[in-house]
Amino acid sequence: MFRDRDQSDSISIPDPIRGSTVLVTGGAGFVGSHLAHALADACTVRVVDDLSGGDRTRVPREATFLEGDLRDTAVLAPAAEGVDYVFHQAGLVSVPESVERPLESHERNVDATLAVLEAAREQDARVVVASSAAVYGPPSSVPIGEDDPTDPTSPYGVDKLAADHYTRLYHGRYGVETVALRYFNVYGPGQDSGVVNAFLDRIRAGEPLIVEGDGEQTRDFVHVDDVVRANLAAATTDGVGRAYNVGTGEATRIDELAATISELAGGDVPIEHTAPRPEDLEDSCADISRAKTALSFDPTVALEDGLADLLAVSVARQ
Repeated sequence: MFRDRDQSDSISIPDPIRGSTVLVTGGAGFVGSHLAHALADACTVRVVDDLSGGDRTRVPREATFLEGDLRDTAVLAPAAEGVDYVFHQAGLVSVPESVERPLESHERNVDATLAVLEAAREQDARVVVASSAAVYGPPSSVPIGEDDPTDPTSPYGVDKLAADHYTRLYHGRYGVETVALRYFNVYGPGQDSGVVNAFLDRIRAGEPLIVEGDGEQTRDFVHVDDVVRANLAAATTDGVGRAYNVGTGEATRIDELAATISELAGGDVPIEHTAPRPEDLEDSCADISRAKTALSFDPTVALEDGLADLLAVSVARQ
């Protein structure tokens, strides 16, 4: 499935996108900033971010940056004027924060998405929306397909499912070209959350890796470069009005992840187990056959290569 890491470093911009005007919401955040940088040399890029979780320094210099809330027409209207494509990456992405502040989570994930879709309808722009594997909840079987039951267990998951539905509805009801991408466990440079980042933080601090529970739980870890490629493919596919899983189709146990990172760090990083996290999913892995067919999506970054790159950056920063 995977090519060598050095072959996947460059991200090719499809010809239909080149020279277009593009809006990246949440473009100062993790995935959004990677997407904005990939597009910056080939397109006119605008970035909207309220900087509640993003960092202004992540935005490419070539991009026009607008700070503000997407629900504010005074912010969104000028940002969306004349755009050809919208990559909607903004939102509240923390499950625990959504549990603590469900109203805010709904406003930032659902209301903001609806505002973006409506702005895109007015501009006749295509919209690619960041959805999430959280829409599925505990799967009845793995790998998980897009037509499998959706039973989210957090406000965040419910919000993403609503935004996902709205995204597809705007194509069926209004004719807007839309695609929803259901991200699985994204990792890569610049991430400030997630288990991979937590392990790297502990290595930088000279602390043991902490695995919650027995470590038998599995996840589908997909590199942010491949997520960017999926977004670019979604912007040019004929398969609009649909949702697509974005993962690798390969399940990795958390204890295997910890062991791999420890080995890459020299093999002397201890691994400790703590009590399992309440209501933690046992298994999660994407069926990416629909994305392979309709988006020609095939992940290129092997997990060990992606982790090695991250570890090298972490060591260089120490």
